[in-house]
Amino acid sequence: MTFRLDEQIIKKLRLESDNRQISTNTLVNQALRRFLEWGMFESTAGFVMINKPVFSEVFSKLTQKQIVDIASRVGKNEVRDIALFMKGNTDLLSFLSWFEIRMINSSVQVSHSNNDGFHTYVLKHDIGRNWSTYHKTILELIFQEVFNQKILVKADKNTISFQFSE
Repeated sequence: MTFRLDEQIIKKLRLESDNRQISTNTLVNQALRRFLEWGMFESTAGFVMINKPVFSEVFSKLTQKQIVDIASRVGKNEVRDIALFMKGNTDLLSFLSWFEIRMINSSVQVSHSNNDGFHTYVLKHDIGRNWSTYHKTILELIFQEVFNQKILVKADKNTISFQFSE
């Protein structure tokens, strides 16, 4: 397969691949993967761009009760529906794949381990306790109501961890 690219795009790709110390081919594959898994859905799924400090400040003004209420009334259904829209179904593995991609595309560091069907995720986000509470609530509700499965979620100011068995 061959593509014709503008010279300016080629220069930027080469410069960025040099900066990242990866091949231009790898960089292009990463960019296309990100677009196909996430970018082409962003506007149609209703996502908006906002930088972390602004988002964190706005979220910090809400009470824990308000955060849980928003997550329960709106967040849970939106997360489930967007995952379905972007992945085509809502089985556990599709949802987790979508959730991980969503976190990564939200500048959240994600660590995932799978030991004989026992999954552990750790998310480092630096957005504040309310963001942790929001996602803790959503994960607990989705695992309970959609997957009928137990999950252990721990949340603090800058991290969320959750564990479950397949």
